[in-house]
Amino acid sequence: MTKSITPLGWCVLVVAVVGFVTGATFSWIEGWVLAVAATLVLLVAAPFLLGSRQYELSIALPHRSVVAGGEVHLTVSVQNTAARPMMPAIIELPVGEALRELTVPFLAAGQQAPLPVAIAAPRRGVIAVGPLTVAHGDPLGLLRREHTWPEKHRVHVHPRTVMPPPNSAGLVRDLEGQASSRLVDSDLSFHAVREYVPGDAVRNIHWKSTAKTGSLMVRQYEETQTARVAVLFDARREEYASDDEFELGVSLAASLSTQAVREGRERFVASAWVPAGRRPRADGLEELPSRSPAQLLDAWAELLPVSEGLPIEHLARTLAHSMRQLSLVAIITGSAVPVDRLRRTAVSFAPDVRVLAVRAEQLADPAAQRIDALTIMTAGALGDLPQLLVRGA
Repeated sequence: MTKSITPLGWCVLVVAVVGFVTGATFSWIEGWVLAVAATLVLLVAAPFLLGSRQYELSIALPHRSVVAGGEVHLTVSVQNTAARPMMPAIIELPVGEALRELTVPFLAAGQQAPLPVAIAAPRRGVIAVGPLTVAHGDPLGLLRREHTWPEKHRVHVHPRTVMPPPNSAGLVRDLEGQASSRLVDSDLSFHAVREYVPGDAVRNIHWKSTAKTGSLMVRQYEETQTARVAVLFDARREEYASDDEFELGVSLAASLSTQAVREGRERFVASAWVPAGRRPRADGLEELPSRSPAQLLDAWAELLPVSEGLPIEHLARTLAHSMRQLSLVAIITGSAVPVDRLRRTAVSFAPDVRVLAVRAEQLADPAAQRIDALTIMTAGALGDLPQLLVRGA
């Protein structure tokens, strides 16, 4: 419970003090009149703070996420826990940077009232909801008494996404099931036999070769390719012509990455954005959590543009030199990145890694071109992505 004097109340108090000082010092009758009037006003306002609002408040939030452009609906439950009726009151509910005022009706003893609230979510981000505050004071707004409930919630506003074609319309499908040049100890495509070394599985011993050579020999296989997808998002604001173009890039990256999660593929989703409270990585590749589509979309909702992040070429080179075995890399950036930079970015990867570069360019005509293992796509709207993937397959 907090009792306070409002800014207007402080002004009246200062007038009272100044009036008393000038009246006593200079014998000004006007000063005494101001002092007495201000004091009477404060005395009349004080009784309005007597009593208490014995409420039990809670916030019911059925859905903690929404797509940009939608609404979140919640319910504030107010119950009168006193043994006497409660007069109408005002509840303050912070919603993001705004403050919503909810009117509590007259409540009999033990009565409960639900107050529905609709929260508009026009743009991607995170909206903080709460804490609730019940405040009452005098009609002139001089004194205020408030009681705050600590309950808080966070609503993630997900970026708009589209559903890409299954398996990325051939960008992934044509990689799967083919034998690669990587040699492994267990797979489907037989390659050769080699001498046994401690730690090899007994089930891989090739007994016919062992009998011929007189020493233990084990099977060796060529690894069958599966789509190991990396989505690399360029979070530097300077690479985009406008804020809307940056949001288009986020939506494109979110669409590709969530599709990989839904298909159960091995994936690595990263950008140069460092979440609050986390120490930056030395290599600049900040991974976004992607155990589920909802978790990944929450991370995309929190992502912010960066001003001092590493350029996309550096991030791609770091990813290429990492120990991750990738078959498809999707790079999403803005219209300020020319084709030459994208070609230099793709050179960092091995020849058997297919690189897809998607440039977000607001209102541009959709276009796709193939340069060796690099496919460059230009998307002027989110709806261009599915047809571009079909065209670039």
